This record gives sequence, structure tokens and C-alpha cells, in this order.
Amino acid sequence: MGQKVNPISNRLGIIRGWDSNWYGGNDYGEMLLEDNKLRKYLNARLAKASVSRIIIERTLKLVTITICTARPGIIIGKGGSEVDKLKEELKKITDKEVQINIFEIKKPELDAVIVANNVARQIEGNIAYRRAVKMAIASTMRMGAEGIKIQVSGRLNGAEMARSEMYKEGRTPLHTFRADIDYALAEALTKVGLIGVKVWICRGEIYGKADLAPSFATQKDSRARRGGQRSEGGRDQRGRGRRK
Repeated sequence: MGQKVNPISNRLGIIRGWDSNWYGGNDYGEMLLEDNKLRKYLNARLAKASVSRIIIERTLKLVTITICTARPGIIIGKGGSEVDKLKEELKKITDKEVQINIFEIKKPELDAVIVANNVARQIEGNIAYRRAVKMAIASTMRMGAEGIKIQVSGRLNGAEMARSEMYKEGRTPLHTFRADIDYALAEALTKVGLIGVKVWICRGEIYGKADLAPSFATQKDSRARRGGQRSEGGRDQRGRGRRK
């Protein structure tokens, strides 16, 4: 089972929390569709900001969006101008007040989404896929990962028949639920078609009860409340900070 299923969904409720945290009731379908629209828009709008994860929390009148990124400066902009502009754009999609929190990823080499996207962009730039994969593996292991596995699939090197190749180093125990496995899929659009890049990264094991809804230590826009004040949703905004 562990070899077939998405490692993130397999660990939901055990060591991994959900990316959407709200109660929808009869409006569940509409809110889920709105979450999908928000994520699609943000991923397209912030394509150069190395966005890894977008967490959406809702109250009656407020939508709180936490953006996990390796390049927070691109999102915030000079004096917070870009994040203000982004907030106004998101208000038009949700018709509600929007609060944006920015969480900086300290070690992007240990984030599967960022690693997969980097490999895909290098393949699109006509860099040999083997070189891109080996460089990604070396940098990830150098940053302290216990293991990494990368699979590339498609018409590799322009071959007539598509094939898959797997490269790995260290351990990636997919059946061990306490193992902190990060997974991502990215696609590279080349002249000969799409090449898929799958990345599994093992960042160690989590013992004891995991915090499924961690409070991220965020860089907020200039008008966000600071200190121990509470937001409209009633959650303490101080956070403990969680390194990815």
C-alpha cells in the first residue's frame, strides 16, 4: 500500500495536517471549489517565488492564507506593496476579508515541491536530466535528509518510447507512518512532450503525538496584529515556528 498511495495523504491525521482547515456545512462544495481557485491563482501568480504549500483557514468573515515559500521577499515586495496588491486580488475571488501570512522555508533543499520544480525547470532549460537529478540528490543529502528518491518519466533524451528511471540515496520508508516523508510531482514541458518528475524526501521520524495544525511563525503584512493578540478567528498569532 505504501508504494502506491500518495505518502502525504497516507499520513494525514498521523503526522501530517490538512492544507484546508474549516467547517463548511451545506456550503462545503462551494468552499472546496473556492480553495482550489485560490491555490491555482496563487501558484500561477507566484510562480517565481518558490511556493511549496498554501494553507487556507476560514472563519465566518475572514479567510487566512498562509503561504510557505523559499523567497518571501518576492511576495512581500518593497514596503509590503506586493502583498497588499495580492490581498486585494484575493478579495475579489472570495468576497471576504483576506489575511495573508508568509512563512519562510529555511531549508528549501528538504522540500519536495521545491526540489521537483527545480529539476523540472532545469530539464525545460535543456540541462541533461541525469545531471539535474544528481545535483538535486547531492544538495538534499548535504542538508541533512535521511534519504531521497527521484523518478523521471517520459521521452527521456528524446527517445521514441517513453520510459521511467529511478534514482535514490539513503532510506525512504514509505510503509513507516512515523517517517516524515515529503512528496511532490512536477512536469517539465519539452519539445518532445511532458516529462514527469516525482520526488520523495525522508526528513527523519516523528515520535510521540504530532502537532497536526502547527502555528507557523510568519512574516505578516504591515497592518497585521502583532504580539499575543488574537485574530478574528480567535487563534493566537504568535506561533512557535516549524522548520520544514
